[in-house]
Amino acid sequence: MKKYLITGLLVWVPLGITIWVLNLTISTMDQTLLLLPELWHPDRLLGMHVPGLGIILTFAVVLVTGLLIRNVFGQRLWAASEKGMLHIPFVGNIYKGVKQVSDTLLSGNGNSFRKVLLVRYPHPQAWSLAFQTNVPREVGGRFDDEYVAVFIPTTPSPVNGFYFFVRREDTIEMDMTVDVALRAIVSMGVVSDTEPAPHKPHTLNNDYS
Repeated sequence: MKKYLITGLLVWVPLGITIWVLNLTISTMDQTLLLLPELWHPDRLLGMHVPGLGIILTFAVVLVTGLLIRNVFGQRLWAASEKGMLHIPFVGNIYKGVKQVSDTLLSGNGNSFRKVLLVRYPHPQAWSLAFQTNVPREVGGRFDDEYVAVFIPTTPSPVNGFYFFVRREDTIEMDMTVDVALRAIVSMGVVSDTEPAPHKPHTLNNDYS
């Protein structure tokens, strides 16, 4: 009886969570239809509710926005709008923080995570996966030794975590891409690494002084 119950749970738990996430995503995106004039609402035009039409509208809005921003006029217009937004009290601080996080996670430029490291956390006998980020110039000048800035994400939600400055000699540079490390963190190590490593791992001096 017990093994049949466990087998059933192994089938229905991931399936149920997947359906719940899809339903939440679809229902959330369908809220974008409320931005349309009432005469243009699909429910009114079709005489029935069709789930998922909000995904099409969201995709179209994001695509058109990207096309507009990619040209010179769009870039200048958005730069001016963004500059004005940053000067709004409180709102500017929130927008700046969210933008920095989104640029880090989504962009492929120098603001993204640079490397995957192993650092000693939460105690000297344990190791945690961390992402190397940028050391602020004002902070970097305070150290005698070479330090690196690391973000240590939490499991299973890598959006939250801790931001530390660690001596470079107390880290191990991993032969692992950021995507593979994120999958390992989100899955709590259950998902195995199937991607080929780009280079040999470089192990630094890890002795604590």
